[in-house]
Amino acid sequence: MTDLKRRWKTVQKQLDRLGAEARRARGQARKRLKRLERRTRVKVTRALRTAEPQVREALAEAARVGRGLRAGVKAGAAAYRASARRK
Repeated sequence: MTDLKRRWKTVQKQLDRLGAEARRARGQARKRLKRLERRTRVKVTRALRTAEPQVREALAEAARVGRGLRAGVKAGAAAYRASARRK
């Protein structure tokens, strides 16, 4: 019986040690996750801040090109209708 008690105490000590290690590992993982979230948030914010003006400029340029294209098509159609292709 004493051998069994000794083994039981050994197992309990090992479980206590494992529990402490698990708590420490959870704390470290929580810290690492918070740090990663903060870094990600900062990088995304910076990327948005730098990309937004470029996207706005590109959209404005696309609108200008679209207006020019529509004006060109309209002028071409008018010129075609006004051309001397009478029979």
